[in-house]
Amino acid sequence: MEQNNLQLRSGIVGGTFLSTILNITLHDVVFTIVMAVIGAVVSFFVSYILKKLFSN
Repeated sequence: MEQNNLQLRSGIVGGTFLSTILNITLHDVVFTIVMAVIGAVVSFFVSYILKKLFSN
């Protein structure tokens, strides 16, 4: 029974992984990179402005 459970889990994880990898396009990767850069820049400037506003 334990071997069957392991095979079932392996099949589910492998199938999910492969279907996800095959559906990711270059557009999705570029969009994610651009959004991460925008988020990092905005976070930096908000932190910088708040530091300047509340520093003694």
